Amino acid sequence: MDKLPIKMKAVDLNAWFSGKQALSKINMDVYSNKVTAVIGPSGCGKSTFVRNLNRLHETIPGATVEGAVFLDEENIFKPRYDLVDLRRRVGMVFQKPTPFPTMSIYENAAAGIKLAGRVPRPVVDQAVETALKQAALWNEVKDCLDKPGIGLSGGQQQRLCIARTLAVRPEVILLDEPCSALDPISTGKIEELIHELKKEYAIVIVTHNMQQAARVADFTGFFLLGELVEFDVTGKIFTAPRDKRTEDYVTGRFG
Repeated sequence: MDKLPIKMKAVDLNAWFSGKQALSKINMDVYSNKVTAVIGPSGCGKSTFVRNLNRLHETIPGATVEGAVFLDEENIFKPRYDLVDLRRRVGMVFQKPTPFPTMSIYENAAAGIKLAGRVPRPVVDQAVETALKQAALWNEVKDCLDKPGIGLSGGQQQRLCIARTLAVRPEVILLDEPCSALDPISTGKIEELIHELKKEYAIVIVTHNMQQAARVADFTGFFLLGELVEFDVTGKIFTAPRDKRTEDYVTGRFG
């Protein structure tokens, strides 16, 4: 792990909701061109950790944070850090597919690009096509781009949300339980997509599904009660964990 390029790094990261501590001194790396899974029981701080990687945590009333998160060796919590640029570079896909209900498939995929200002239509067209292809959705929607995005199936909607993230050319993709609302076939497509996307991006995925973590992740962090209990190569986490609490969780003794 020491020789792998680090894309993001959490250093002594603490987070609270209205005074209640949700994360305690998290130290964890996210590597370039690798998938990092975050596992643990409900309420252990998984989503809070991921939301701090692009500072969405602070948008919640009463939420506070201490410590540091580095993106390419620059602390994203430093004063006057450009949050618009941060959220372009570190994109987020949520648990429930969130296509904009009044927008077409094309408009959904182009939404992030248009936030950047006036962009020539041919440039937007190419970015939309590229993003939909990267999200393995182009062949399914190329003939109906003007149809409402909300009219797609759940799995297609989630891939559209991934395409919307990809269209602005991020460097890190955060996936917060991206398959929890999907059927097994759609889940399989998302997992195949993750394998392809890590060739170009650093990926962090929050998941309750330990089989999914074992399938898609190169590295896994186990969270419990707001603490990072263990972080290692995924194979070691599931077959030879160092901490008894990790072993108990991955073998189903609790959680």
